[in-house]
Amino acid sequence: MKRRVLVTLIAGLLIANLFLGLRIQSLTAAGDDKEKDNAYKNIELLTRVMEIIRKDYVDDSHLSYQDLTYGALKGMLNELDPHSQFMPPSNFDDMKQETGGQFGGIGVVIGMKDGIITIISPMEDTPGFKAGLLPGDKIIRIDGKSTEKMALPEVVKMLRGPPGSKVGLTILRPKTREIKDISITRTTIKVDSVKDVKLVSDKIGYVRITQFNEPTSDELEKALLKLEKDGMNGLVIDLRNNPGGLLESAVDVVGKFLPKGELVVFTEGRNASVHSEYKVRESRTHPKYPIAVLINEGSASGSEIVAGALQDTKRAVIVGETSFGKGSVQSVLPLPDGSAIRLTTAKYYTPSKKVIHEHGITPDITVPMSEEDWEQILTQRRQSALEAVEDKEAPKPDATPSTDKEPKEKSPPSEKGQSHDIQLERAIDLLKGINSYLQLRAASK
Repeated sequence: MKRRVLVTLIAGLLIANLFLGLRIQSLTAAGDDKEKDNAYKNIELLTRVMEIIRKDYVDDSHLSYQDLTYGALKGMLNELDPHSQFMPPSNFDDMKQETGGQFGGIGVVIGMKDGIITIISPMEDTPGFKAGLLPGDKIIRIDGKSTEKMALPEVVKMLRGPPGSKVGLTILRPKTREIKDISITRTTIKVDSVKDVKLVSDKIGYVRITQFNEPTSDELEKALLKLEKDGMNGLVIDLRNNPGGLLESAVDVVGKFLPKGELVVFTEGRNASVHSEYKVRESRTHPKYPIAVLINEGSASGSEIVAGALQDTKRAVIVGETSFGKGSVQSVLPLPDGSAIRLTTAKYYTPSKKVIHEHGITPDITVPMSEEDWEQILTQRRQSALEAVEDKEAPKPDATPSTDKEPKEKSPPSEKGQSHDIQLERAIDLLKGINSYLQLRAASK
């Protein structure tokens, strides 16, 4: 009996000791968390470090408190994500000027991927495109200066400059591990957004959207009306290497194919104030022919919004490769001294609540494209752009009466023997198959 009482007592003491230990550990952890979230304690730490730097830093550079504060703020914002940024007054003024007008540049959209400055897509007919830059190229140096520790906005500023000036890039091409030095002359960036409007095969229409700007919706409307007049019974929308652009433009493009009031995309963040919904503003006026949308790793932002909305609503089949995954919202918040912070405050979501940022849009039908085939396609486009410029500059012969002819269907690039576009071929075959099925179903009724 005494033995049993003794065992019970010891067990009780052990349990009490364990409970007390856990309680002390819990209180200690809570205390640590409280210390981490104590604003005054951490500001005191920051101030102490600033004083040490001013007193003991090896170079007598007369660092001001503002210099140290700005440096701390830059590091603080850069640590959050590649798109958040602290802008001193001069940088903030530059941003406002760039937003309000045209600027000189090389015509590439860049982002941060795996911690490295990466070309999302070169814009067509721009110096970067003509120089042979490809989606996925890593910019490792600009004018000989390493980009390893550069923030995204700093790189953008270095790439921009007066039209006619030159900038030197050193790029790494991941798939081949090739390193190239390229000199590019900046120009004023103006890009047509809707290109290559044509019938390709069996009355399948094709249209390529290179980016989303103010005229894009109107340009696409004209293209659709032309193709429909020519008897189009299916449509391929090519968004490959389209880096995005204006959100409202992307929403209006989706509105060509969905009914008024349909949700296209929405944003969500920690605060309810950043929740926004973007819906179709105009009623659909176009026939409900089958649609295939082409995307790849160079498709970003607005392209992902269009592809995601048409995929979620079952209005289109997405073909190609997973898109880039650029879907965050940055708010610019001015500060009292004339500086500002650009802070990521929300993310974009497709209608079915799939997050776009860092995930991208996954195709319904995955069709990989080799780098060699892509280079052929881009080389062909560069050649076509060069020929178009030469045609404009060539002296015009005397005008001769023209005769109206029936519109001819143009072959997809792979049938011309110049490049092999397996993704476009798959999209065309898909639409042909859908049309055949619809015809058989209609005949059986």
